[in-house]
Amino acid sequence: MNRRSGTGYTGVPSWIYVIAAAGSLFILLPLVAMVAKVNWANFIPLITSESSITALGLSLRTSAASTALCVCLGIPLALVLARSPFPGQRLLRAFVLLPLVLPPVVGGIALLYTFGRQGLLGKSLELAGIQIAFSTTAVVLAQTFVALPFLVVSLEGALRTAGSKYDAVAATLGARPTTVLRRVTLPLVLPGLASGAVLSFARSLGEFGATLTFAGSLQGVTRTLPLEIYLQRETDADAAVALSLVLVAVAVAVVGLSYGRRRSLAPVEVQP
Repeated sequence: MNRRSGTGYTGVPSWIYVIAAAGSLFILLPLVAMVAKVNWANFIPLITSESSITALGLSLRTSAASTALCVCLGIPLALVLARSPFPGQRLLRAFVLLPLVLPPVVGGIALLYTFGRQGLLGKSLELAGIQIAFSTTAVVLAQTFVALPFLVVSLEGALRTAGSKYDAVAATLGARPTTVLRRVTLPLVLPGLASGAVLSFARSLGEFGATLTFAGSLQGVTRTLPLEIYLQRETDADAAVALSLVLVAVAVAVVGLSYGRRRSLAPVEVQP
């Protein structure tokens, strides 16, 4: 028997709810198990140690920087993929989305051989006195590499859904392409852009493999919270579990607040 919502027929068979509940439990049970292992008596001291605070602060700063970089690079990429057909477009999309399926450590190796001292671009940068590998900049680049596809996928989908009729109307009224982009296109897809930015931030916050390979684990410089958790796991399991819970809480808060804000966004009045 199909269930009904307040607005009528949902089209969801009853048995689907059973499988959905099983899927929810598959995600929630490990989190519950982790919470059950937390040493609550020493929780505050564990998460407020100097190394923990430093790692969390570095993670938040680099994730914010990488998200900004994802927005700067992702908006043009999504626009080109969604609105400008050209030979090789499918191939470009495949390469842009490649980090989604690549093991992060492979991405780290690729970045190392690009920006490292003996890398494709690293040699020239080294001569100019710029060293990227094993620096905070390397952390930002590693996070951007793995997070950029999330923004591109989300924004490209929003652009395709929105269509281009309002853009065309604005153009026929004399608006320049940049004006159309700024005052029509981006306001229409703002929820999709916000969603992509949040996903990118959350992915950056949890990045581990590419960061470790390309940036290393230098306290206060490249040791983000996931790296701190990994190191603590070898020496202090209670600290690792406590920090893991902090990371989960921050990620849930960021995603939850963003989606709440996205729902509150009113329809935008487009002005060509």
